[in-house]
Amino acid sequence: MIAMRLTYLVAACALSAPAAAQAPVLRTVADVPVPGHAVRFDYQSLDTAANRLYVAHMNAGQLVVFDVATRRVIATLDGFDRVHGVWAVPELGRVYASVTGRHEVAVVDAKSLAVLARVPGIDYPDGIAYAPAVRRVFVSDERGRADGVIDATTNTLVTSVPLGGEAGNTVYDPTAKRILVAVHETNELAEVDPRTAKITRRYPLPGIQQPHGIVLDPAHGVAFVAGEGNAQLAVVDLATMKVLSTHAVGDDPDVLAFDPGWRRLYVAAESGTVSVFTEQVGAHGVELHHDGSIYMPHAHTVCVDPRTHLVYFPLENVNGKPLLRIMQGDAPSGP
Repeated sequence: MIAMRLTYLVAACALSAPAAAQAPVLRTVADVPVPGHAVRFDYQSLDTAANRLYVAHMNAGQLVVFDVATRRVIATLDGFDRVHGVWAVPELGRVYASVTGRHEVAVVDAKSLAVLARVPGIDYPDGIAYAPAVRRVFVSDERGRADGVIDATTNTLVTSVPLGGEAGNTVYDPTAKRILVAVHETNELAEVDPRTAKITRRYPLPGIQQPHGIVLDPAHGVAFVAGEGNAQLAVVDLATMKVLSTHAVGDDPDVLAFDPGWRRLYVAAESGTVSVFTEQVGAHGVELHHDGSIYMPHAHTVCVDPRTHLVYFPLENVNGKPLLRIMQGDAPSGP
């Protein structure tokens, strides 16, 4: 009887071993110290041509410039009070940063890193997008319930587009040549014509509450929209603007990043949960497979390098200091 029990216990341990030994969906490649206080970060933007990652160190009031090739911080720019959004536009040689504490957008020269202009008049600037055909910068004005429109030639505020609700993230759709803005209270995407700066359509997002983060996969015609109000992620068909599916993510999702080469989506949440999905083409179009999740305190902002597939997470407080954690997963096994 004892021998039978021992055999059963060994077999049970053997069955549970693979699950316990399962590899994490992301592994740390490097932790790079970041200057400044251990306080909140926000958006990031990668300029692959210059190998520069721009990181908003929000509560430090600084814009951090990181060289992804040498893995070192090459500059820490002051004068960016409560900086939220940041967007690099290599074709203009400019970087745009939402200086929320000053209700303005700073225009930074990408070579000298000098501030060329400060554009006032936006109450709570947050997410940023660039429409190249009209050379206009669109800025989420969260509390102003609008999308600010900046002329990138004159560095002046042209107008603000009323949204009828708080603005989530703002993105540019290069296929349809339109701006899409998440609107919190109405649970929809607003479509803005970059030339007229007018809303042309509104698209409801059933199953999503307080949509905020957005990222696009233009090659496969879908958008991914995260609802910070109910921890759900929507897959939206960019042709029909219909929600194809919804998926659970971490509480209070914030920033999304998409790797087009690996067709992998990262959803970072204020709760510290990072959800990882792989995009697949199924019988009903684009589908998402949940690869797994990891947890890191304050991991609410994410950026991915499409060339190396490395994933970047600025973490505000690891052993009392801020750092930039560089991670990587495995290449997808399917087609």
